[in-house]
Amino acid sequence: MLGFTNKDPKNHEALEQVRQWTRERFELPTEAVILVAEIACTLPGCPPLETVVAFWLDDKRHQFKIFKRPAEVILEDLPPAWLKDALAGSDAVDFGCC
Repeated sequence: MLGFTNKDPKNHEALEQVRQWTRERFELPTEAVILVAEIACTLPGCPPLETVVAFWLDDKRHQFKIFKRPAEVILEDLPPAWLKDALAGSDAVDFGCC
């Protein structure tokens, strides 16, 4: 089971910080849509909480996960900029565990 968690204002600030770091790291234009969410997972082997990031660029969805709560994420946890093309996936959104 996956589910959205934590509606605390400090969590919202952390999500916004990850969004900003993602925009800067991958040099995304201001009009690029970036989704950052804290996801809870109860499946065996999944971390209990993780940060999921997705952004759309040139009609392609890019995504990655960080196996930490948003408030624990630091800039160095984001993938390097040169991996941007490798983060592009199919149009099917799959934020399932691992």
